[in-house]
Formats: sequence, C-alpha cells, structure tokens
Amino acid sequence: MESRYEDLIRRVERHRDLIFAAAEHLWKNPETGYKEWKSHTYLKNAYERLGFTLTEAGDIPGFYGELDTGRPGPTIQFMAELDAVKCATHPDCDPETKAVHACGHCCQSAGVLGVAAALSEPGALDGLCGKIRFLEVPAEEALEIGYRESLREQGVIRYFGGKQEFLARGLFEGADLNVLIHTTGTDPAGTGYIIRGGNGFLLKNYTFRGKSAHAAGSPHKGVNALYAATQALTAINALRETFPDSESVRTHPIVTSGGTVVNAIPELVTVENYIRGATVETMIREGEKLDRAVAGSALSLGANVTFRNRPGYLPMYNDPALSAACRDAMTVVLGEGTAKITDKWIGGSSDMGDLAALMPTVYVSVGGAHGKAHGDDYDVSDTETLCVNPAKILAVLAKMLLENGGEKACAIRDGYRPLYRSKEEYCAAMDALTMDGDAVAYREDGAAQVRWK
Repeated sequence: MESRYEDLIRRVERHRDLIFAAAEHLWKNPETGYKEWKSHTYLKNAYERLGFTLTEAGDIPGFYGELDTGRPGPTIQFMAELDAVKCATHPDCDPETKAVHACGHCCQSAGVLGVAAALSEPGALDGLCGKIRFLEVPAEEALEIGYRESLREQGVIRYFGGKQEFLARGLFEGADLNVLIHTTGTDPAGTGYIIRGGNGFLLKNYTFRGKSAHAAGSPHKGVNALYAATQALTAINALRETFPDSESVRTHPIVTSGGTVVNAIPELVTVENYIRGATVETMIREGEKLDRAVAGSALSLGANVTFRNRPGYLPMYNDPALSAACRDAMTVVLGEGTAKITDKWIGGSSDMGDLAALMPTVYVSVGGAHGKAHGDDYDVSDTETLCVNPAKILAVLAKMLLENGGEKACAIRDGYRPLYRSKEEYCAAMDALTMDGDAVAYREDGAAQVRWK
C-alpha cells in the first residue's frame, strides 16, 4: 500500500462497525425497486448522523449527500443501489415478498456509507478540490414491470430504472464522473476487474386479444389468443439466426398470462420480452423485427395484439480513462496483480449505461461473493472483502481524482464524448422509444392494416 494513501485507509477502518451494521441491516430487510423505504430511512438516518444535509428524490426512495472541499473543482459521484431481487427459494428471502439481496446491492450501500463517514472526518479532504457526492439510488433490477408501469401511469415515475428517474429529475446535475463498485462471485476474494461493457435493452410487452368460445362445443366461434402468442414466439425464434453475432443480440420472451379455464378459448394472453443489444441502433432495428413478427402472427389467426414498448436501459460502456484510475485504486488497496481491465462484453444490462451516455462512468466488480447471482445460494457474508475494501478503494480513488487541482478528474471529463449532450436530449431519445397501440386494424370489408412501428 502506498504510504500517501495510508491515512485514508485507516480512516475507513475506523468505521468498520458502521459498515458491518449497515450491511447486516440491509441484508435482513431486502426490498425491490421503488419500494425501498425501510432501506431509505435507515441510510438517511445514518448519513444525517454523520452531518450530511441530504437531497431526497421525493416520492420515490433515494437521496444523495455531498462533501464540499471548499475549493473549486470537479464533482465525482460514488453510487450505491438500494434494491433487491426476488428468489423464493433463498433461505434468507423475505417470507412475504420473496425479496433478497442476491446481487449484493446491500454491500454497495454499506461501502458507500463507510467512505462517506471516512471522508467526513476533519482533515480527510486536505489537498483535494471539488465535491464528492454519495448516492443511494432505487430500482436497478428490471423486475415487477407491471408495478412500475402502474407508477408510470400514475405519474409517479417517468422511467422504470432508478438512475434514469434520478437523471430525469435532475439529481445528477453538476456531476462530472460516476463510479459504482459491485460484488461478484466469478472472481476470488481480494481481486477486482472492469470489463468493456454490456448490453442495453428495450422492453417489449404484448397483449394478444382474441375471442372466447367453448373450447369443445364451438371452438370455431372463437379466436385463440394463446395460439396467436405461440405463433409469435415461434416467429421470434425463427428470427434468431438473423441477429448479427457481433452485436450481442439477446431476446427471451415469457408468457405471463395464458388463459383462465381449459374449456374456453383463451381471449387474452400477455407476453413480456426484452430485446438486448450492444448499441441503441441494434436494439431498435432488431426490436422492429420482433414487432413485425408479432403483428403478423396476430393477423394470421385473426387476433389482435397491443404493443406496449418501453425504454429499458442503454448499453453500458465503461470509460477507459476512469477504468484505469479505478484499477490503480484497486491495486493500492488489494495489492499488485489483483486488478485487471478486460475486453469482455456481457449480455446483461444495467441502468449505469444511461449515466454512461452522459458522463464518464465505470462499473467495477470486486470478487468475494459466493453462489449464483440472483440464485438461492448467493452469499455476501464476507463483509470485510465486499464492503470495507470497496470503501477503501473509493477513498483512494477520491484522492487520485481530486488532488493536484483535480487534474486527473478534469482530464477524464474533458476527454469524454457523450452520446447525449444534455438531460433534455437524453429524455427526448428515451421517450421516442415508447409505443402503445394495436398492431392490426380490421376493416368491415375484411381487409386489415398492420403496423409494427
């Protein structure tokens, strides 16, 4: 460990009990997206005891607090995610909601709280400039889509992802760089890595509508919505060989409602799907193929289908310069040879990609978790490795970025080329991905008009 960072490391270690307590509380009180009010309250109280004046999101969970060095310079963000996933067979899941932190977000919140406590100590910011913002953000996991759609219809949220919603609400205004450290079970404890990035996705929800009739007595009087949906799933599968290998396209539809009683022709069937890809253009282009196939399938059986297309998350590209800084900070804390940057691209998605479209962003992974992510054996009990070490890494990174007049942070910021130049441009692009409406218009003369975009 380099001697000039030892003071910051010791400051984090003094708050080990605070970090451990937060990790334990959050593990025992898991909540899914936009419902994380217990976690919000616990962490809010913890930050306020440290002396922070918080900016809260309002009618959704989440907030941020800032430390100001008192010297002009860039603003860096250290981010944590509040939400859990669902896994009914996990031994530690909530018995009622089935929520569990089987992705380790509780470790993020505990670690960011710990570094906030360490950097709040007198003298911790000596020699640094600018501001450090600590964020607790809801709803990263893209689940319970029906619930989020209901919030959208009520006007509570504009977007399904918490970072997207924070962005639209202006809660990232003034930020220059963004960092999140995530637990992983794919690498051993005491190591860390940063990949090139991962897919974005669009939501494709389809409601097939037919006509009910007695399934045995008068099936000819009905229109089978389940058969139309089945035809659509077959058509989607037939499209897979048209997906370019180089663009990491993924699609994985499920039937969420398939009929009510076995002796009636199903009149209403719902299908939920993602289309994932490495670029926004890929997602839109391949998504239109799916919509076309679904519309044609409904038409072929005389059914109809209502599209409900929603923006998901944008592709995540880790900024190379910020990635290098994070690797250096990991090396200081974990030791030589422990941290690596790879060219790996993953099929999964995160709303960190939406931030990466506007500012230099990096998604860091630290090893030490056990079991399958989102699975019933996932374990993050190694709090020292998964919570305390990330807090140390962030403390060291803060010094690296904001010392010498913020030279490194400014160079990373100034060298970045965003996909969108403003919050307004981003929101306009996301809103353009929304589509509602029927795919087929039947006319009295028997003709039909089909649309898919």
